[in-house]
Amino acid sequence: MTSRWFAQCAMAVFAVGLAFAQQPDNAASDNAPPASAPIPPSEDPPGRAARLSYITGTVSFQPGGVEDWVPATPNRPLTTGDRLWTETGSRAELTTGNATLRLNARTNFTFLNLNNNTTQIQISAGTLGVRVRRLDGNEVFEIDTPHAAFTVLRAGDYRVDVNEEGDSTMLTVHGGQAEAVATDNRVVPMGPRTQARIVATADAAPVIDTRDAPVADNFDNFCQERDRREDRSESAHYVSREVPGYADLDDHGVWTENPQYGMVWAPRVDPGWAPYQTGHWAWISPWGWTWVDDEPWGYAPFHYGRWNYTPAGWVWIPGPPAIRPVYAPALVAWVGGPRFGVSIGIGASVGWFPLGPGEVWVPAYRASPQYFSRVNVSNTVIVNQVHITNVYNATYVNRTTVNNVTYVNQRVNGAVTAVPQSAMVSGRPVSQAAIRVPQEAAASGQVQQTAPVAPQRAAVLGGRQAGAAAPPSSLNNRTLMARATPPAAPVPFERQQSALQANPGQPVNRTAIRQLQPSSASPAVTQHAQIRQLSAPPARVSSAPPAPAAAQPSTPRPSVPQPRTENGPPLGRSTETVAPRATPSTQQPQTQASTPAAAHPEASHATERPRPELKRKEKPKPEEKKDPKKE
Repeated sequence: MTSRWFAQCAMAVFAVGLAFAQQPDNAASDNAPPASAPIPPSEDPPGRAARLSYITGTVSFQPGGVEDWVPATPNRPLTTGDRLWTETGSRAELTTGNATLRLNARTNFTFLNLNNNTTQIQISAGTLGVRVRRLDGNEVFEIDTPHAAFTVLRAGDYRVDVNEEGDSTMLTVHGGQAEAVATDNRVVPMGPRTQARIVATADAAPVIDTRDAPVADNFDNFCQERDRREDRSESAHYVSREVPGYADLDDHGVWTENPQYGMVWAPRVDPGWAPYQTGHWAWISPWGWTWVDDEPWGYAPFHYGRWNYTPAGWVWIPGPPAIRPVYAPALVAWVGGPRFGVSIGIGASVGWFPLGPGEVWVPAYRASPQYFSRVNVSNTVIVNQVHITNVYNATYVNRTTVNNVTYVNQRVNGAVTAVPQSAMVSGRPVSQAAIRVPQEAAASGQVQQTAPVAPQRAAVLGGRQAGAAAPPSSLNNRTLMARATPPAAPVPFERQQSALQANPGQPVNRTAIRQLQPSSASPAVTQHAQIRQLSAPPARVSSAPPAPAAAQPSTPRPSVPQPRTENGPPLGRSTETVAPRATPSTQQPQTQASTPAAAHPEASHATERPRPELKRKEKPKPEEKKDPKKE
């Protein structure tokens, strides 16, 4: 198994290196439409989305681009502009791949930005627990509050508390390294087991107080228990830890070794079950039609990997664990054509089936060659790069249709599912309207790139009834500090409708989105809140470094994270230090000496920068020289 796994990873890495260096082996016909230039990477959608992985109590959700609040749905992918509100006695959890975010009761949460290199969050009130598992050297992880912009600098555990009255924010570092920029541009460096309290005052300068982090409370214990569940996951041996939802596979299926595909996962399901049949379709920009599954484990197997039918039933085949996964809205092929609906007796309809191993997924949206390669290479263990290149060139460059592909699951009895178009565009549960397509009709159906139907507003809401509990309006009107500039607020769905109806099934691309933005649009945080951008370079306060006892041991991340104590820092938690990040445009670059650690992020966990404390009512002291031998 080990040798096969390494061989598969090597083949996949080699395939990425060959991406689009190969020439297509079947040229376009003379009658093909004129060729077009490849799409630039700047037009690609993010390769990362957040999964709503846990809900208890009353949790409300507001998709970006609409004003309605609806009951939150587990497994819903979240992205830039999406918001959550937790009522009294409620909690929620989100996973982004490299981080886990947990919301305590009465927390007003917004994704200001979520893409491959940036996670920017707004908390106007409530409590947020954050576990960052990995942080690249060029990655930005920022939490914006009314009193400070809190920037995570290293993998670790963090907590942010903003009181509902809006006059104070507490920032806690259980493990890791961070810094906060207050409203008066003062920087508060923070090391492990420290806490900073920032209190608003009548004048411009807030009161900043630093102290040792308190002992764990009930919410901390909840976060620690959820962390231990991830750390003990068996599935992490076979799935990349950057695939959200991998830990939920443990309790709902079994891993076995397949002689052709390596380790595969079989869910515990009723006889006759097939993938992409228990859930609903939602319209989520910028990806378009997105599958939201009802099963508690139903996230990873529907946005990553491939499905294969065996004599024992369906098995899920994850992508190569060593390659960073790329999120997909739904790894299916669509079935339609003028005679398809008539053959199954429901008229205008939409059909689909899961893709099998090695089959190329073609998104409904335009994408660059690099994205097209990554989203396929990272999600299947058997991939032919030349075939990927040919499909891309045919679809996006030469604009032809690839008809000579045999899809293995299209001919599996019960694998093709169809619903009336009216059920899909309104986000209705598939189980209420689905028709199992006879094998003969399924095999003869025409495979399409997308579901050629335009969404209604109900599909954006996931078919849920509007009118769920919303946060108090006072929480939406608070001005928030931000260090990184977030993108403009999402374009309202109503402004996109004409473009969506003109090209059914295809989401509006980024260029068109920018044209749909109101002329007066500014990079505001959301549809409601306002932002206070840094008006000058931050003033870094320098004082004596913390005592050695407060420092975190500089050791590499273990291959399998270990559990931590109830009230203490994590045992064996990653302590890697990231390379200096790019300075935001509103700041002056800081000159630093060139060191091997700064030049090579993978070696930088051998050193740590001093972490000075900012003490209340004390005059800053000059930094004391430290003997490197004592450290």
